[in-house]
Amino acid sequence: MPNLIRSLLMVLLVCGPFATSSGQNLSGEDMRSLDGQVQEIKSDVLSIASELNNLEERLLYPSNTQVAVFVSISEDEEFRLDAVQIDIDGELATHHIYSFKELEALQKGGVQRIYTGNIATGEHQLSVTMLGKLKNGEDFSESQSFAFAKGVEPKTLGVTLGGPGAGNNGIQVGDR
Repeated sequence: MPNLIRSLLMVLLVCGPFATSSGQNLSGEDMRSLDGQVQEIKSDVLSIASELNNLEERLLYPSNTQVAVFVSISEDEEFRLDAVQIDIDGELATHHIYSFKELEALQKGGVQRIYTGNIATGEHQLSVTMLGKLKNGEDFSESQSFAFAKGVEPKTLGVTLGGPGAGNNGIQVGDR
């Protein structure tokens, strides 16, 4: 579906200038009218693309099996987060290596959707591993596992990461 939308957009973008330049006999008012129609078509195509993306997500991740995991950093943490790995039921769900801009956004209170996927209803195990550097330049790694229950409704989990000095609360998981 996204390829169809990209193709339509390309046709509009490529053919648009030719359509307007080939009509040398058109008056200024006709040109404005034609330009308005092209802009309206572009707007319609973008709207359709948005609707198709929403439909695709609902088809790929039905609400009765959907689980989403979000990551944030505890306030006033002074470590540098390098990477996070998420495992669900012993299987790798996702891993992410952070860029400077992503880390900066997380440190300013941002939240990242790191994973969206499908799992069956019932009890599950979530394992979170974080890698980073302390303020003194020393590397650290921390892992923790958490049990959670997936019901019929979509499940959203929030993972809050804290530095190694945070004790047992270095990694916290809760419902969002």
